[in-house]
Amino acid sequence: HGLQPDIPRAIELWTEAARLGDLDAHFKIGRLYFKGEGVEQDGQPGSRLILGLHEWTDENHELAVQHWMISAKMGDENSLNNIKKMFMKGHATKAQYAEALKGYPDRIGRDQESPA
Repeated sequence: HGLQPDIPRAIELWTEAARLGDLDAHFKIGRLYFKGEGVEQDGQPGSRLILGLHEWTDENHELAVQHWMISAKMGDENSLNNIKKMFMKGHATKAQYAEALKGYPDRIGRDQESPA
C-alpha cells in the first residue's frame, strides 16, 4: 500500500512471536537472514534448520531435506537427525543420508580424542 517496511520492528515482533512458539515467525526471521533483507545475510545452521522445519510442515519434503543437508554440513545435529528420520520414512534417499553423514563434522569425537 505504498508503505515502507519497518524491518527492525518486524524482527522485534517476530522474535517475540517465535519466543512464544510461533513456527511461522521463526521461518520469517530465518528468511530475512537467508536473503539478507534488511539485515546482514547470514547462513547460520539454525536458520536452515528452521527453514527446513517450515517446509516439512508444509509437506515440501524435498525442500526440507535440502535445507537440512546444508545445515547438517555446517554441524547442526538436529538437521542430521531430521534427515535420518526423513530417510526412514522414505522422504530422503540413502545417498542424501550418506552425504549428510559424510559432511557432518564430528566435532565431539575429535575434541575428545587424546593424543597418543
